[in-house]
Amino acid sequence: MILIADSGATKSDWVLLDNNGNEMNFQLAGLNPYYLSTNETIDILNKDLTPFIEAKKIDHIFFYGAGYASPYKSLLLEEALSNVFPNAEIDIESDLLGAARALFGKDEGLACILGTGSNACHYDGEKIVDKIVSLGYFFGDEGSGAHIGKQFIKDYLLGNLGEELVSKYKQKFNYSRDNILDAVYNLPFPNRFLASFSEFFADNISDPYIFELITNSFREFFTNQIEKFPGYKKLPLAFTGSISFYFEPILRQVANEFGIKISKVIQNPIKTLATYHSNKA
Repeated sequence: MILIADSGATKSDWVLLDNNGNEMNFQLAGLNPYYLSTNETIDILNKDLTPFIEAKKIDHIFFYGAGYASPYKSLLLEEALSNVFPNAEIDIESDLLGAARALFGKDEGLACILGTGSNACHYDGEKIVDKIVSLGYFFGDEGSGAHIGKQFIKDYLLGNLGEELVSKYKQKFNYSRDNILDAVYNLPFPNRFLASFSEFFADNISDPYIFELITNSFREFFTNQIEKFPGYKKLPLAFTGSISFYFEPILRQVANEFGIKISKVIQNPIKTLATYHSNKA
């Protein structure tokens, strides 16, 4: 049996393919090595995944995850997976390669992720041949939920939002200034906290401030990432991730400003990754 995982910062999606081609789907917390230890990863797998599958019958694991471009971080995850799935051959790759395989299969293109974080690469149909250095939510992640949320919270705390939007925010959230600063500077997963306002943005997309906030964040993504690829206007461009999916009309509008057409937007790569690996099996 084959187990395939795609893990972002907030959640990880898993598909189990049995020997008859049947699928079982699971969703766990995101397994990012910059926020979780090996033992914490093992605990999550044992609590939320192994009660529902026969771990010893897993032959092969294909894991795609944010934060696993580093060989050292991959070794930490391999240790956790080997502990839980002792008979499995394990392949660990970046979430960016997973996005590229899901979006393009064996074709060439620029593959992009806009979710809790953001990233982009040039994929030649087999491997990533060029990518932009990811600086994370603090210095980068333009176009992502964390990037948009960070600017929104800053404007809220500085009193830069209109009264109507502030009223709607207070009706939905009960965060004091100290709660917000604690979540960003002291508590685990500040990027998840910042991205957690995305549903609020979607519900209030008609508000001029929210619309412009998302538009400008997407513009920064194209300026700081897409335009850095040589010949970017000649390559197919496609996106995956919740932010690109839920704000697709704005994303396509911004792409048009840069003279680019987006070929595809999918919410989640896991289904097409399952197809990709079942076809190669």
